[in-house]
Order: sequence, then C-alpha cells, then structure tokens
Amino acid sequence: MKIAVIDDYQDAFRKLACAAKLKGHDITVYRDTEKDAARFAARLEGYEAVIMTQQRSPLPKALVEALPASVKLLCNTGRNVGHIDLAACTARGIIVAAAGGGLPNATAELTWGLILSSLRSIPHEVQQLKQGVWQTSVGTGVHGKTLGIYALGKIGSVVAQIGKAFGMKVTCWGRDTSKAKARELGYEVPASREAFFAGADVLCLHIPLNKETRGIVTAADLAQMKSSALLVNTSRAGLIESGALVDALNKGHPGFGAIDVYEDEPVVGANHPLLKMSNVVCTPHLGYVEAGTYESYFGTVVDSILSYAAGTPINVLNPDVLGK
Repeated sequence: MKIAVIDDYQDAFRKLACAAKLKGHDITVYRDTEKDAARFAARLEGYEAVIMTQQRSPLPKALVEALPASVKLLCNTGRNVGHIDLAACTARGIIVAAAGGGLPNATAELTWGLILSSLRSIPHEVQQLKQGVWQTSVGTGVHGKTLGIYALGKIGSVVAQIGKAFGMKVTCWGRDTSKAKARELGYEVPASREAFFAGADVLCLHIPLNKETRGIVTAADLAQMKSSALLVNTSRAGLIESGALVDALNKGHPGFGAIDVYEDEPVVGANHPLLKMSNVVCTPHLGYVEAGTYESYFGTVVDSILSYAAGTPINVLNPDVLGK
C-alpha cells in the first residue's frame, strides 16, 4: 500500500517503534504543510492511505472533493477531527479513522514550562548569559499567587494539581461540569466571569476548540486582567477573539503572555506579531510533541492502517462509508 505521512515537521514518524509495523508498505513523508488546495490534492495522487497529525491540515468539503480517487483512508492522530468534513469523506467513500492515545501530561508539562519560563525570564537570561552578561532581571515566584484554570478537563486538572503543589490558590471557570468538579476538588469558583479573569495572576486556557468555543475569550475578558498577570494558551489560538490578544498585550492587560498556538500554523519566517513582543514567550505548538505521546498517537494510526489492509477497519468515525 502507498502511504503518505503529511505535516511531519521533524520527520519523526519513521523513527518511531510503531513505524516498523508498516515494513513492506511504500511510505513517503512530507515535512512541510501544503496550504494550496490544488497542490495539496496533487501531492496525494496515487496514495491509498494518508497519515495526518492532529489538525495541521484542514480538510473542508471542497478539498475532500478534490482529493485523488486513490485516497481511501485518512488516519488522524487524536480523536478530534473537527478539521475534516466527515460527510464529504463518506460521500467520496473515504474512511476516516481516529482514536485517542495521548495522555494530558505532555501538554500540562509544557504549560508549566511556559509559566516558569515567562515568570523567571528564563529564555531572556539564557541568551544574556551566552552574550556574557550576568543576571539582568528579577523573576516572579508562584507560591501564594492565584492560578486560574479555564476548563478543568484532563489537561487543566493536571495543571491545577501542579499549581496546588507549588502553593498556589487555584480558581476555575468553565461549564457547569467544570465548576462542579472544581468545587469537589477544593478549588475556588469565583462569583463571576469578571472576577475569574480579574483575580488570576496566571490564567491558563485548556478549552477544546469547536463552533461553540471559538472566540470564547473576548477582548473584554482580557481587559479585566491585571497588568502583572500572565495569560497562557497551550490549547488553540481560535479560543481568543480574533486580534484581541495582541491588542490586549500591547495595552498591558494582561501584562504578559506565554503562547504555544497560533491562528495559522506553521508560523515560519518569524511572521507573527507575538514573536516581536518582549512581554511574550512563544513556542511552536509543542504541547503534544513528546516522544511517548507520538508513539501512542501514531501507534493507534498504524493499527488502523493494518486493520484496514486486513479488510477489518477499526476506529472508523464515519461507519456509513463501510457500506459503499
């Protein structure tokens, strides 16, 4: 079977242990992201299966309809396939296979890496030391500070636990289920949304992105934040109202940002306003980019491909296609 691996920035797939299970198949890895629809479709000519990493390449209806007839199986790491038009795939007779596999720890770890990097000015001090300069800043500790968690799901829960271990006061906001869970765990639920944003010294977003949550964090929310506060987003850029974050950081409310996600990825050529801001620490969407997580995610994808090749597809999200 001819298999295309797309958006594999680091050429990581071929180095994973699970990739060895596909020995004998014809595998091509594409490390860049092709954003032109016509060139994207042409790239997949002749391939029967396509391995997709998370939501790096969206497949709306028009692009699905333009895919070559050879494409019969799309395998996505992670179960979130909001970027793929499932109905269009079913109409084209294309199986979409996806399943869970990753743990929340990798993104939670990066979240804390960003928090400490920002508050202790670690990236700046590393560069200063390399340039021969010794100590140029005074950092901020987290003990006794307020950690705001927006959405106490799997990732948010781990981040909250670490904050509590550091001696932080943990507050939570989100749907009723998140608030109820927060109260059960002994975390504080502020009296209002305004109080949640206004009271946090560090505020982390851990909300899944969908039609209901796009733009859920508004300019008015950000304006409530302290000039000393840090906003951390390791979830999705689309959660914040378009243009609101850069504007808010320029105005100083919040005073600082630690960002792992962007509206249009990948960001190349340093072409993003956040990268030019001295009060922001940026990373290139590294939340789930960790060896164990990759092995888990791609291991599930490999199992889906092998089952498809054996005539018994698994992890199928559009089962109606199986009758076509």
